[in-house]
Amino acid sequence: MKIKKRTATILAVVPLLLLAACGNGSSASSSKGNLATKQVVNWTESSELPSIDPSLATDEISFNLLNNTNEGLYRLGKNNKIEPGMATKTTVSKDGKTYKFTLRKNAKWSNGDSVTAQDFVYSWQRINNPKTGSQYAYLYSGVKNADQIQAGKKAVSTLGIKATGKYKLTVKLDKAIPYFKLLMGFPSFFPQDQKVAQKYGSKYATQSKYQVYNGPFTLQGWTGTNNKWSLVKNKKYWDKKHVTLTKINDQVVKDTETGLNQFQGKQVDQTAISGTQVANLKNSKSFFLGREARNAYLEYNYKKIKAFRNLNIRQAMSLAINRKQLVTKVLADGSTTPKGFVTDGLASNPKTGEDFAKEAYNGGTGVTYNLKEAKKLWAKGLKQEGKKSVTYTLMSDDTDVGKKTTEFLQTQLEKLPGLKINVENIPYKTRLARSAKGQFQLVVTLWGADFSDPISDLGLFTSTNSFNNGKWGNKEYNKLIDAANNGDANNTEKRWEDMVKAEKLLMSQQANAPLYNGVAPQLINTKVKGYVYNTAGVPWNWKGMYVTK
Repeated sequence: MKIKKRTATILAVVPLLLLAACGNGSSASSSKGNLATKQVVNWTESSELPSIDPSLATDEISFNLLNNTNEGLYRLGKNNKIEPGMATKTTVSKDGKTYKFTLRKNAKWSNGDSVTAQDFVYSWQRINNPKTGSQYAYLYSGVKNADQIQAGKKAVSTLGIKATGKYKLTVKLDKAIPYFKLLMGFPSFFPQDQKVAQKYGSKYATQSKYQVYNGPFTLQGWTGTNNKWSLVKNKKYWDKKHVTLTKINDQVVKDTETGLNQFQGKQVDQTAISGTQVANLKNSKSFFLGREARNAYLEYNYKKIKAFRNLNIRQAMSLAINRKQLVTKVLADGSTTPKGFVTDGLASNPKTGEDFAKEAYNGGTGVTYNLKEAKKLWAKGLKQEGKKSVTYTLMSDDTDVGKKTTEFLQTQLEKLPGLKINVENIPYKTRLARSAKGQFQLVVTLWGADFSDPISDLGLFTSTNSFNNGKWGNKEYNKLIDAANNGDANNTEKRWEDMVKAEKLLMSQQANAPLYNGVAPQLINTKVKGYVYNTAGVPWNWKGMYVTK
């Protein structure tokens, strides 16, 4: 998930902030006697809300919103446990290539329309239609004809999904996908009300009033550009009896000092904190450190800057970055140094149980600090490029963490003789848009795994991936990812080996420079309880949220 995308996320997740007691509702029911009369929470976001369109969303904040307001065939519970969502029954063929879903008949959109199998067909076809421009369409690779449709070689109507009844859905795959059920809990696979989308046309999902919702909450008060909105309990939601909160007031607070003041003044029930705030408040009862499957990395624009195609140049810039100093002295928020591109704790070897990041660790290649060696490689690279000095612009978000990171990188990189770095901190939504269009030289990008499998991270850097904004390409790398997705898809051990090799290649070629594994340090009102943190895959998954007296 592209987060700043997060989007933890999370796993991360897209991270997925679900302020509702779903599933069997045990958390809410067991706490019934402690419920406050006023079930309202005041929440904060670090940046603007970019999109509420399941076909176009790419970031943590958007995916958090979509998971609060919508629901797919499955819901992902603690540790990515598959739970029933819109589907009440699933049958899978022996070869793993045909899925038949029975949908619940009591599911409604917030406007009263029934949620039908056709809503899934419409949504999936819309996302795969090249005219839509969905960056997340690549996740459909393996669904029958998806690749050919996205390439404009087959009609959208040939996609491997069919409504065989009002509440019967059949999905056909070109190949078995090991993580297919996890994908069904991801917003890019959610249904969309066809009647509503066609009614609003170009206005669809550009404001909260131009969208409908089939999840625990409805979005209200979002104009597409404002920094305040609300999530209101959805009276049409099939599981509304287990949704305890009646309203979530959400606002954008980019500055952590402002957020802290608002929290201490009881204006908000939650706020992100950073740096010295973490050190000063880590023993507070309100402190919560969320671990995320989120990686921040320096992305090079290979298409725009010829010098970035020089391995010596890339290695020199990476070696000049002291990541330990970045996480301990600059961010100082609990973030950790990376072993590679795939984050710690995302997935384990199915045979040995060893963590992927540890197994794929390549002796520090791609994440080591060595300024002396960096200067040697830099001089060699400049000579090869016929240059004595260069100036690059480094782009990142205008958040507190974004500003601290770019300031630090500027100081570190300018230790390389002849290198000048200009810094450009811009709004989150703008940075996402520019990155997607390749309008950058260097950019600090954050990525949160969309599901608990290394391919969610590694797939980014194939030559044709829509999130490969820097346009790095390597034939051997492409072959390894293709093998993991296709030839070795049903051979667990070989598939794992393919991905380990791909990670090592990614780091040895320094396709990007991983900076840190992110966390989400926060202050949360102690009267807001019942949350469960999901450490694998998506960054957030809250259940049983309620406010005590």
